[in-house]
Amino acid sequence: MITITKEANFLTLINVFTVDPINQQKLVDLLTLATEISVRQITGFISSSLHRSIDGTKVTMYAQWKSIEDYQNMRSNSTASPYLEEALKIAKFEPGMYEVVETFLPTVN
Repeated sequence: MITITKEANFLTLINVFTVDPINQQKLVDLLTLATEISVRQITGFISSSLHRSIDGTKVTMYAQWKSIEDYQNMRSNSTASPYLEEALKIAKFEPGMYEVVETFLPTVN
């Protein structure tokens, strides 16, 4: 189960890909394959969640890594990098590194 908590002190990545709607599913499939075959095998990977926009123009991946160094190791990994290169042929990539500041749950009445 994926847990988002400020106490974990993981590196959080929120990566937004802008894509032509005709290529949205292709991008989802590519990122799924990359994560299944390569990324999740790399030391320091915690979890990721893949999202697609309803209008077909965006694909967003929320990922957690133990550290910036672990994430950078993945980016330089020869098995992971070809997937990003392929994604960049059909989408614009806007990466972002974050830390969890707070989480909120519903109040119970």
